[in-house]
Amino acid sequence: MELETISIPATNRFASLYIDQKQPVKSFFHYDITNSHVFEKRLEDLHKRNFARDELANCIETYMERFPKSGEIKESLLKLKLDDSSVVIGGQQAGLLTGPLYTIHKIISIIHLAKQQEEKLGKPVVPIFWIAGEDHDYLEINHVFVESERSLKKISYSEGPIDKRMVSDIVYDKNQLSKWIKKVFEHFGETVHTKNIMALIDEALNQSKSLVDFFTYIVVDLFKDYGLLVIDSADKNLRQLEVPFFQELIENQQRITDSVIRQQTLIKENDFPNAIDISENALNLFYYNGMERILLEYQQEKDGFVGKNGEVFFTKNELLDILEENPSAFSNNVVTRPIMQEWLFPTLAFIAGPGEIAYWGELKLAFEGLQFQMPPIIPRLNISLLERSIESDMNELNLDVEKVIRNGLQDEKQVYWDSIKNHDLERLINESKAFLETQYKQMEAKADKGLLPIVEKNLQFHQNQLDFLQRKADIMISEKNDVMLERYNRIERLLKPNGAPQERIWNIYYFLNKYGETFIDQIMTLQYQFDGKHKLIRI
Repeated sequence: MELETISIPATNRFASLYIDQKQPVKSFFHYDITNSHVFEKRLEDLHKRNFARDELANCIETYMERFPKSGEIKESLLKLKLDDSSVVIGGQQAGLLTGPLYTIHKIISIIHLAKQQEEKLGKPVVPIFWIAGEDHDYLEINHVFVESERSLKKISYSEGPIDKRMVSDIVYDKNQLSKWIKKVFEHFGETVHTKNIMALIDEALNQSKSLVDFFTYIVVDLFKDYGLLVIDSADKNLRQLEVPFFQELIENQQRITDSVIRQQTLIKENDFPNAIDISENALNLFYYNGMERILLEYQQEKDGFVGKNGEVFFTKNELLDILEENPSAFSNNVVTRPIMQEWLFPTLAFIAGPGEIAYWGELKLAFEGLQFQMPPIIPRLNISLLERSIESDMNELNLDVEKVIRNGLQDEKQVYWDSIKNHDLERLINESKAFLETQYKQMEAKADKGLLPIVEKNLQFHQNQLDFLQRKADIMISEKNDVMLERYNRIERLLKPNGAPQERIWNIYYFLNKYGETFIDQIMTLQYQFDGKHKLIRI
């Protein structure tokens, strides 16, 4: 494998300006991530605070007990208990077969930044992946894209809840999920590695019950040799640790919401759209009844908290009583999850995607209102994987990989099409259509009003026939030049699939199935710089 750095802008303007630490975006965060001493400064700030490290490490150890083990994981748990330890953390939803590649990129980012900073600071830094198991958007995680008949096809796992149940509570039918996985791998194609890869997935399938368990098992198995710790945000033991912090969130509800809205106003004044949807009375917590997550907000006339659609009502005291009796009835939203994370973890850095950077920028005043600072927000590694066969095609077609990743191949495909199409036939067809339009306009001028619908219909018929002739001619040209056209399409499917970044469409198991179990290790041995630049890996 070879690693190359290329220049690809972030997917939104806010994130691009943040990566370059340009104003006004820089002012929406507490730390300058381009400062060479940013992590030393953050570590100093962390040492002024207290964290329940032992309890947190024990909670994570208990959660990870049922997943694959390694000496490196055990070492990370011991490090987390040390008074001078810190963590690099990031999170994602629990996608099937790990979901899109950006989840893997985020994990790689967490592990590498933790390792780099541990060596630089001379202090223990632990990589932690925070699974958003409390989320309820099942449709975001229930599918994988595969190649099928020269296009990309979404293969969805149909079994799932119709309510807004937390993903951590979704229990799957092992036979149904196994069939879905086999269907996915049928599209990947059988290789010398398929049997071993499938055996590992089957083990994860049989050892797990929920979709989050299945995701966790795979992630831990893939990265156990790198000391990655994993915790589900919906874990019941974690909820117990969060009780005093949920109390703080309830008591400071209006202050937090007002702070976010003030920060959003500042950002909007600088011509950026708001990333967080928040009402002026939001509690920023969900109440969970076991079947559905209900977003709560304060209602002044009733002096209590209601569901967004009026499903439930609680006084503040009732909420606090429920919290004591059943902490699992509460979960965080996009505002309070970062705050909860800051209370729980001695966070040296948070690894974020472009969208996350945008919503973290709206939380600065909320953090300050609770007497702490946002951690340094480090953009995750953006990676594109380039297969040798595709690179060979690109070289023969004289295509620039940076341009393809940035813009796709629409322009280049059009140039090639223009070079092979039958210009004379197309000209004659267009001239015929123009001539018909002229003739029929004269007919309309001469015909009785009662004939006009027939004249128009007759013109449309002839135009449709000419369009049909053009389509058939194009099909014949496409068939004659099929090999070359498919080369352009293959390149685009890998590097700019459906007009999107590769990391949003492709799944890691396409590559594991093709290149084997050591593929992750090969990627992990590369030396990454967190410079905001795009990483191209030649396989």
